[in-house]
Amino acid sequence: MRIGQNPAKFIDHVVRPARITVAVITYIPFLGGYYSQSLEVLKACLESIWQNTDLPYDLLVFDNASCPETRQYLQHQHQQGRIQYLVLSEKNIGKGGAWNFIFGGAPGEYIAYADSDIYFFPGWLSNLVNIVEQLPNVGMVTGLPLRSPQELSTSTITWAEKHPEAHLERGQFISWEDYWHHSSSLGKDEQEAHNQYQTTHDVQLTYRGEKYLVGAGHFQFIARRNVLQQTLPIPSDRPMGQVRSLDVAINQNNYLRLSTPQWWVQHLGNTLEGLKEYKLIENQSDKQEINRSKKYNIWSWKPARKILFWIHNRSFRLLYRDKTSKYL
Repeated sequence: MRIGQNPAKFIDHVVRPARITVAVITYIPFLGGYYSQSLEVLKACLESIWQNTDLPYDLLVFDNASCPETRQYLQHQHQQGRIQYLVLSEKNIGKGGAWNFIFGGAPGEYIAYADSDIYFFPGWLSNLVNIVEQLPNVGMVTGLPLRSPQELSTSTITWAEKHPEAHLERGQFISWEDYWHHSSSLGKDEQEAHNQYQTTHDVQLTYRGEKYLVGAGHFQFIARRNVLQQTLPIPSDRPMGQVRSLDVAINQNNYLRLSTPQWWVQHLGNTLEGLKEYKLIENQSDKQEINRSKKYNIWSWKPARKILFWIHNRSFRLLYRDKTSKYL
């Protein structure tokens, strides 16, 4: 039996969601080893959103079974009204599983997605939204100069080759400094990255006087929600192993995949060192000095790195492969 009437019946309006949902996935299972600085990186990511986003938005954070310290931080920010939608998953359902939830349920017309190790620079959102609205049939746009596999952007290339206002060029349009700046955040070896840089090339698209790079990244992008929903369901059998499925689906659905020649965002990785370099190291001689110190560091020697990686992987398996762990 009901006593009285639900007071909600007498509310004549509710707050409408923002047109743009900024969505972030977090996964920090513990604060040590590889993840020792991850909470600080997450804080830098969210602070950059709060400080540097120049359009109205709602922030959605999907936490994929992180440690208590991370969840306490997120819950506090939610209570302070800085996170509009906070999802705390009991289990790690993988990045694909979290994407299925976000793309299927985010209320915004646009979804601006990012991993939790992305830093956003002032003006990032308005500039990326403008690209989506100015070009036809845009699937996803990433806000940094990115060289990605061309086989994931064949629809973009085909469209540009046929469109009378589009022009394609192939060459080295991304500087080595920009290429290495991003590659180093992925943990790549400098010599290996340099070899890749020399043996591959960029595809640059010019459309109505504006230049873009063909290709996008699944670590950060903006897209229309209805475009992302056409990619569902995204496979989620493994935590990270099937993220390329999104790139493939966008391309197969004949949407454009683009990135910007400008740095609107930056991938940090699992430390804040990349951000410090980007913001504080301004002249080339300082950058060369940093690269020289890295070059002669013992951990840049491949045999030493292999040993260290083996120890790290072995210790991680011993500590966290137990299926009874609440962090798996």
